Amino acid sequence: MRNVLIRNSLYLLVGISAIAWFSLAYFNDLDLSKMKDFFGLVPKVVSIDLIAIGIFVKWGWKIKIFRGWLVPFPDLNGTWVGNIYSDWINPKTGEKPAPIPVMLTINQSFFHVSCLMRTSEMESHSYVEGFVIDTDRQLKNIAYSYTSKPRLSINERSIPHDGAAVFQIIETPKPKLNGRYWTERATKGEIKLEYHSSELLEELPESLGEHPVTENENKR
Repeated sequence: MRNVLIRNSLYLLVGISAIAWFSLAYFNDLDLSKMKDFFGLVPKVVSIDLIAIGIFVKWGWKIKIFRGWLVPFPDLNGTWVGNIYSDWINPKTGEKPAPIPVMLTINQSFFHVSCLMRTSEMESHSYVEGFVIDTDRQLKNIAYSYTSKPRLSINERSIPHDGAAVFQIIETPKPKLNGRYWTERATKGEIKLEYHSSELLEELPESLGEHPVTENENKR
């Protein structure tokens, strides 16, 4: 798959170069059969190629027409909201917590993607990220390793830790991310998210509600 994408990228770049070469020759009344005219256009053609690449890397890769044959991964930029379903056992109650409201913001460019997950009790930042895309095997995932930093006030029951998460990317009929995670605290669980907005929110929407463990502690 990767080899096909590289080949398609080269074909497209050669096509852009050829169009630029013939267009410049036509409008400048040059004869490409002459070495001087042909190679004299090299700097201009290279400049046009670089501009085209720059536009594609900045904005063009998001256009759906390029998906599949030129861009293997979807555009996940924005805010995703949902719930964490953890197998963590609360030592005070001996029970698993209710679904935990969570928000994931994804900042993605053509060359990089970063993930920041928030609940009302913690933030986790990704430090190794990548897509696992294989259309032949119907695989469409994003995976990352992260560092989680809970609020200092809850360090007694939730310490800083590292972990990993893998999300299945669902685009139709409705954008969703269905994932699972593991931590070095020997806890694991599932995360179910839906697309919320293109804006990278910095606080959880109030509609998500409070963290169930915090809520129970506040009631005591």
